[in-house]
Amino acid sequence: MRSTEDDAPHIVLLNRRDAGHPQGGGSERYLERVAFGLAGRGYRVTVLCSMYEGAQADEAVSGVRFRRRGNDLTVGWYALLFVALTAADLIVDVQNGLPFFSRLVARCPVVVVVHHLHREQWRMVFGRLVGGIGWWIESRLGPLAYRNCRYVTVSQATRRALADLGIAQARTLVIHNGLDPVPQTATSREPTPLLVAVSRLTPHKQLEHAIETVARLRRWWPGLRLEVVGQGPWLENLREYARQRGVIEAVVLHGWVDESAKHETLARAWVHLCPSVMEGWGIVVMEAAAHGVPTVAYWHAGGVAESVSHGSTGLLAEDLDHFVAQVQTLLAEQELRAELGRACLAHALDHRWDETVDAFETLAAQLCGWPPHRPSVPAGSA
Repeated sequence: MRSTEDDAPHIVLLNRRDAGHPQGGGSERYLERVAFGLAGRGYRVTVLCSMYEGAQADEAVSGVRFRRRGNDLTVGWYALLFVALTAADLIVDVQNGLPFFSRLVARCPVVVVVHHLHREQWRMVFGRLVGGIGWWIESRLGPLAYRNCRYVTVSQATRRALADLGIAQARTLVIHNGLDPVPQTATSREPTPLLVAVSRLTPHKQLEHAIETVARLRRWWPGLRLEVVGQGPWLENLREYARQRGVIEAVVLHGWVDESAKHETLARAWVHLCPSVMEGWGIVVMEAAAHGVPTVAYWHAGGVAESVSHGSTGLLAEDLDHFVAQVQTLLAEQELRAELGRACLAHALDHRWDETVDAFETLAAQLCGWPPHRPSVPAGSA
């Protein structure tokens, strides 16, 4: 590692959004923790992402330079221009559905990050025709453009899904999410059953299933409530669904809240719900686990079936009926819920951002010939 900042290797990370974006989520958190961790080890790090209201076009945060240009549709063109004109040593191309195709103009190694594939989401959000085109780009054109590149993903499930697209598992490295330090909370577990879902409000998150769970279980648990934390375009759809199912008074849609309020909500919960169609990993599953709260999710939802250890830190379901039944089991069996809660705490402690950054730095060293070195700032401290 060279001693001056100008001589330090330059790593450019491309993502459509950053963590401050109104639609930012776990993927953006992962990217920023890697970026801050690498910057803390002396690398020059630039994140190129889209602009949004209230953000600065150019900003330096904890050693990371953020360049925000365009919107979700146009940021790709800015990214290609930036890569073509910038003397980077490594490009990290985050593929959330659509790749940036940075490999076409890059003059250095490119690593592709894929949290999960979007086959179901394409059609749910954009319909059969446009969704079919999007899936063709993601599943066919993308692998062709990056045919000589290394891939990083966050779960074995996504690694296997990439292999189904022809991306050899030997080219794919699993680097798990870490977990931010959990703040101290002033609240304790609610005396009456409380379900919590922390999620972006989009169709593929299937938060209607969480509301449906409340509607079906209220006969046994009259005081059962659901609190949903998160923002997104599906807010009014969810409110209308709760109204139609007659549980609008039992469902609280908080919208965006800060980290402290989010953790206070998790700390009060009996069970965390993650009914998403697909997740790369599910950082919020680990955040709930850090409060001793087990999660109910779907077996078929990709990496979430790894972040939730079935029968140990939560329960997994086959379909909606089974999902409701699994929630009922956890509500009714206090000893089981407490046992899973204790296992959750131990599980959460196994995931640290410094290990995530270690793995990224080792991969970068292999691709670029840099000697890995000891961190000067703990990862995730930014």
